[in-house]
Amino acid sequence: MRHILTSLILTIFASTGVKAELTVDTKKIAEKIDHQVRVSGVSKSDLGIWLGPSAIGANNIYELNSEKLFIPASLTKILTAYASFKTFPMSHKFKTQLLTQGKFADDKLNGNLILKGFGDPSFTSESMWVLVNHFVRTGVKEITGDIVVDDTYFDSVRFDNTREPSRVDRAYDAPIGAMSFNWNSVNVYVRPGLKVGAPARIYADPMSSYIKVINRATTAKGKVKNIRVSRIKDDSRPGDTIIVAGTIGIEKEEVVSYKSITEPSFWSGIHLKEFLDQRGITLKGKIVKGKATPEATVLAELEGSDLRKVVTDMMKFSNNYVAEMLTKNISTFSGNKPGNIADGIEQIRKILETNLGFKKEYYSLLNPSGLTRKNRIRPVDLSHLLNKAKSNFKFFPEFIASMPISGIDGTLKEKFSEEVDIRVRAKTGLLNGVSGLAGYIGHPNGETLTFTFIYNGNQGNIDKAVVLFENILKTVISN
Repeated sequence: MRHILTSLILTIFASTGVKAELTVDTKKIAEKIDHQVRVSGVSKSDLGIWLGPSAIGANNIYELNSEKLFIPASLTKILTAYASFKTFPMSHKFKTQLLTQGKFADDKLNGNLILKGFGDPSFTSESMWVLVNHFVRTGVKEITGDIVVDDTYFDSVRFDNTREPSRVDRAYDAPIGAMSFNWNSVNVYVRPGLKVGAPARIYADPMSSYIKVINRATTAKGKVKNIRVSRIKDDSRPGDTIIVAGTIGIEKEEVVSYKSITEPSFWSGIHLKEFLDQRGITLKGKIVKGKATPEATVLAELEGSDLRKVVTDMMKFSNNYVAEMLTKNISTFSGNKPGNIADGIEQIRKILETNLGFKKEYYSLLNPSGLTRKNRIRPVDLSHLLNKAKSNFKFFPEFIASMPISGIDGTLKEKFSEEVDIRVRAKTGLLNGVSGLAGYIGHPNGETLTFTFIYNGNQGNIDKAVVLFENILKTVISN
């Protein structure tokens, strides 16, 4: 029993940041990394590196420009994840409601059906189906009024000005709204036709009347792939148009493209209408935007995924939409309504400064997803956050589980060689001229190391920086 208690005490101290001697050859590792940096072809001034034990206040094994400010790109999401776990209870869920101020008469709802969103980043087709199933049990077969979409829980800013100013139609640049659906994006699948010369076969998921597809793609011989997919806003109606052009070989496997939508409220409302149609419920009115009054009666409510799952979605796939949705939720949870990025960012800053000791002059945080060149952080501070998180029993298991695992999932699924696979859990960051990687290394001897690698420089050297980062990981794991 005494041996068990002693082991337990040592484990607790190790997990709460008490310094312990590493058994890895730190001098040898540092010398090898220094050599790798010199021969990498990447300028030292473009690199920020901190590597050390996963313990609060630990001395580094190797550092390079670790107190210099760098653009972190999506490494910013580590800050957003940490702040989310510090802000919300672990059991916190984001809800969506169906309400009415109308009256029931037999199987009719005389009035409007209100779809009210409370900023659930995980509200998808499955969620809508469950919400509609709840509503089905009211016995309503006809709604005489409109579907009113209430997204007033957040402000009306779809693209915060802290993002990169240029808009694109790809899913990573999706708009934000308190009532959102399917990450405000659509998957466009392209398959060859049944014979050469035939139109390609196009499928959108989720599909609804919100999306209009124009198919200009044809089927060619062999396995050629020259498919272009674009999304444009349709000013003639609430909706978007997907244009598919080019050629796809008859022997080519399916091609998928991920596109953002432009109107979250109508995107959500139209899907609600069509899900109701599938359950035999008729809407006589149209889809409009509005606001529920306090007198409105809740007819159905759905709690979305818990905080752990939402943060994991953000981290594993570097989802910018989820990062901004979480930040607006941090704003409302802290008493600032409607939810907005500015107040959410201010709350994140407070956590960084009061809980982690960040100094205002040593970092800049404007956008929670990292989709900006104006964020700045020092590698030493990001590593400190990672070490501080490791000491937090309340959420560290969920925090580290949210990170991509090398060779297994997320943005690290096919990033590195087998020598690194499974040994690294880390967040990636990427912008033009920016590459980053930060997280934890599980050494074969059982020890855990924390690291932050950031490159800011010429885009032409990005690949060299990525190779360097992998070589450093290999060095640590093999020594």
